[in-house]
Amino acid sequence: MAKHFGHKIPVTHDDRQAVLTFEIGQARIEAREASLHLALEAPDAAALERLRAVIESHLMRFAHREEPAPPAWTPPA
Repeated sequence: MAKHFGHKIPVTHDDRQAVLTFEIGQARIEAREASLHLALEAPDAAALERLRAVIESHLMRFAHREEPAPPAWTPPA
């Protein structure tokens, strides 16, 4: 995803994590042992929902061969 979005928006990444900076907010993606950890930040609930939809749709599209379940999102603490 970092390479894909890096052609359109500011992205920083290394082997384990990426930070995608959209106009509507920021997505942090961290590769863990057997999963991805996603953290989204946006200025309001509407922007957060749009950001979540963008990230989720791209994840599902890129992983389609693995037949993944949709991400399990939890609200901020």
